[in-house]
Amino acid sequence: MKADLILLLTAAIWGFAFVAQRVGMDHMGSFTFNAIRFSLGAVSLLPILVYQKKHSSHQDQGPNTRYPGGVLLTGLALFAGASLQQVGLMGTTAGKAGFITGLYVILVPLLALSWGRRTHLAHWIGAVLAVVGLYFLSVQGGFRISSYDLIVLAGAFVWAIHVHLIARYSPRVGPIRLSIFQFAICGVLSLLVALAFEPISFKGISEGLWPILYGSFLSVGLAYTLQVVAQRTADPAHAVIILSLEGAFAALGGWLVLQEVLTPRHLAGAFLILTGTLISQFLGNTHASVQMSAESVSAGRSEENK
Repeated sequence: MKADLILLLTAAIWGFAFVAQRVGMDHMGSFTFNAIRFSLGAVSLLPILVYQKKHSSHQDQGPNTRYPGGVLLTGLALFAGASLQQVGLMGTTAGKAGFITGLYVILVPLLALSWGRRTHLAHWIGAVLAVVGLYFLSVQGGFRISSYDLIVLAGAFVWAIHVHLIARYSPRVGPIRLSIFQFAICGVLSLLVALAFEPISFKGISEGLWPILYGSFLSVGLAYTLQVVAQRTADPAHAVIILSLEGAFAALGGWLVLQEVLTPRHLAGAFLILTGTLISQFLGNTHASVQMSAESVSAGRSEENK
C-alpha cells in the first residue's frame, strides 16, 4: 500500500507537470523552458549519485563510460520526446496531451515486434481501444485532427523508443547515472536550439520561475526518485497501471488551474485510451510480471548472500 501511494503521488506530479509546461511557455520559448528544466533536473540528482557512491562498494559502482553510444542515444530520444511534447502543448490542452502521451505504454510492446518479440492479444485490444479513444479525443468534424495533437502523438512514439533504451542501458550504466547524463544531454541540446531560434529573456525566465522549479525539481528530480523507491517493492504490473493515471491527473490539472474544458466526446476518448492502457498492461504483462518478480527475489537473495 505504501508503494502504491508513492506511485500515485508520482503519477500526480507528472500529470500536473503538463500544466506547469503550458504555464511556463507563457513566459518563454519551448526549448528555453526545456533547457532550464532538464539542466536543473540533472543537478537535482547529483546528491543521490554522491550518496550512492559513498554507500556502495567500488565493485558495485562499475564504470560509467562503457556505453557512450547508448547514453547518447538515450539523451537524444529524451530530447526528441520532450521537444515534441513541449511544442505540441502550444496548441493543445494539458489534458489531451497527457492522454495522448500515455499511448506510449501501449506502443512499447508493439514496437517490440520489430525485433521478433511476441505480443499478447491484450496489447492489440488495448491498441485498438486507444486508437478509437484518440479519434474521439483529437479528431474534429470532417476528419480533421489538430496538427499539435499529431506532434504530441509523434512524441508518444519517441517515448516508447526511449523506454526500450532505458531498459537496455539502465542496468549497464546505472539508473541514476543514466538519468543525469540523459537530462544533461537534453538540457544542452535544448539550449542550443533556444539560442538559435528563440529570444531568451531573463525577465521571462524570472516570471516563469515557479513552473520551471516544478518541472525540474518535482517532475524530474523528486518524481523519478519516488518511482525508483516505490518500484523496489511494488509489482511491475501494478506500478505501470498506477503511473498510467498520469493522463487523468493532467486533465484534472488542466481543469483546476487552466480552466480547460473536456467535452463528453473528449471524456469518452480519454476513457477509451485509459481503458486500453490498463487492458494492455494488466492482462498483457501479468505473466511477465510474475517472471520479473521471481527474478527480483532471486537477485535480492544473491545480494544478501554477498
